[in-house]
Amino acid sequence: MERKRTKGRQKIPMKKIENKDSMFAAFTKRREGLYKKSSELATECNVDIGIMMISATGKPHSFFHPTFDAVISRFQDPDMQFGESTNLEANDARNEVNQLKTRLEELDVREDIAIAKKNSYEQMEKTRQKGWWESTEQLNADEVFIFETWLNETSSNLHHRLNQLEIEASSSMRHESFGV
Repeated sequence: MERKRTKGRQKIPMKKIENKDSMFAAFTKRREGLYKKSSELATECNVDIGIMMISATGKPHSFFHPTFDAVISRFQDPDMQFGESTNLEANDARNEVNQLKTRLEELDVREDIAIAKKNSYEQMEKTRQKGWWESTEQLNADEVFIFETWLNETSSNLHHRLNQLEIEASSSMRHESFGV
């Protein structure tokens, strides 16, 4: 069994970050992670959650789910039963969050597909630059399939264009023979 060559994920010691740029970057990443975990907690456990913080630059940041008013009201009076309008507002907010999450997941999938296509096209471009006779042996099965598809499409386009030119040529010859 092979041993790991890296140390893997290491625990970062908790101490103040002195470098301002590093501190701002860490704050942004941790804030986004905190928001993501809070959103997951609200979704998975159906809880109301609120987070407020002020950055080192003095800028306030907050995250509330389902709404600011619902979280503050619940915090002030945990036994309080929401009225119908507040429940509707909270449900609307939850539904909107779920729809946005679904949309984000769809966009993530599209982005992954686009990146894969881009990488594939870049690989094909490199292959074309080398010359097909030099590099087909280096292609994997997916790349061969993509290259074959491209060749078939190119061949079809060439045949189509050749037919157009032949039709134009024969049409031109007919017009010349009739003195048009």
